[in-house]
Amino acid sequence: MRFLRAALIALATPLAAQEMTDAQREAFRAEVRAYLLDNPEVIMEAVGILEAREQQARIDADIKMARANQDALFNDPTSFVGGNPDGDITIVEFMDYRCGFCKRAFPEVQALLENDGNIRYVIKELPILGEQSILASRFALAVRKVAGDEAYKLAHDALMEQRSDISESSLIRLADSLAIDSDTVFAAMTDPEISDVINTNRALAQNLQITGTPTFVFDDQLLRGYVPLDQMTQIIAELRG
Repeated sequence: MRFLRAALIALATPLAAQEMTDAQREAFRAEVRAYLLDNPEVIMEAVGILEAREQQARIDADIKMARANQDALFNDPTSFVGGNPDGDITIVEFMDYRCGFCKRAFPEVQALLENDGNIRYVIKELPILGEQSILASRFALAVRKVAGDEAYKLAHDALMEQRSDISESSLIRLADSLAIDSDTVFAAMTDPEISDVINTNRALAQNLQITGTPTFVFDDQLLRGYVPLDQMTQIIAELRG
């Protein structure tokens, strides 16, 4: 064991490994192997430390990216703002209407906003799951364009709760249920402004290395994937200190 410690100390100096003789190097390898076989828990400890460092590096990188894109995340005028627009904490959600985990998170996000009352909630439409996702996002954004934020939120909620396929006929029925002229909405869906919103959100997601939905941003924290209500509540409490 004394040899192992001495060898490890020696290896910490520049060019130490190259300066060892072949016999010393072979003895060192044998000593290390014997030590690890006798103490296999050391390997798991080292793996745990490595994983913790990698996780912290990912968190630090996410914080840096979120801060670099703060204005686009929190102050984009083309994104719907719900909850309390004057809330002390802002949550941003990148979502897709065809995403199962987005649908799972939906009632929990609504519960968080209702229970807290002081959270500003920003929706980023990010249709990444095919043509139905794009169709749904274009519809929701067109509803907002022609009928305003309140109608958009109603359409958004209905699409999040919809379990069947999204089609033109289902969207016509949805528009009718909201007392919005479907012809006007469908005409607006092809407006270049709608494409600009979606493309801007995609570019922002790329800057943040977001590849899936839902992705949440709490201040400068990125949470990739479904986040249960109790965890969101805890994060909000920690942000408020």
